[in-house]
Amino acid sequence: MDIILKKDVANLGLADEVVKVKAGYATNYLIPQGFAIAATPSALKQHQETIRQRAHKEAKLVADAEALAAKVSSMLFKVTAKVSESGKIYGSVTTAQLADALVAAGIEADKKDITILSEEVKEPGTYEAELKCYKKVKGAFQFEVIPEE
Repeated sequence: MDIILKKDVANLGLADEVVKVKAGYATNYLIPQGFAIAATPSALKQHQETIRQRAHKEAKLVADAEALAAKVSSMLFKVTAKVSESGKIYGSVTTAQLADALVAAGIEADKKDITILSEEVKEPGTYEAELKCYKKVKGAFQFEVIPEE
C-alpha cells in the first residue's frame, strides 16, 4: 500500500515522502496515529501541488543549512572535562556537552543532531564530530577536550 508521510518516521522516511508499506502497518498504526495518509489519486495530486509550492522554501532552507555547516566546519570548539592524574577523562565527553559548546558559540544545536565521529573520547585532545543541520546536510567540526582546572 502506498502512503504519504505527514511526519518523519524512523526507518521509514521523511515527511512528504510517498512510501510503500504493508497494508496492516498503514491502516492499523501510521494512519490512525496521524503519521500518514493513504496515497489516493486525489491525495497524490494535492501532494504534488504542495511539493511544488514548497520547492522555493526548501531551497532556502538547504542554502541556510549549508552555510551553517560551512560555519561549523571552520570553527574549533572547546569542551572541558575532569581528568585524572594519569591523563584519562572521568566518564566521557557527551553530545550534550558538545551541544552546550555550540550554543555558547552562538549556533543553535540539539544533542540529538550531533554525532561524535571518534571512537571514544577518553583523553584530552582534538576530536571530530558531525552536526546534522537539515535533513541530509551535515557539517563536520572539530572539538578540543581541555582538562578542567
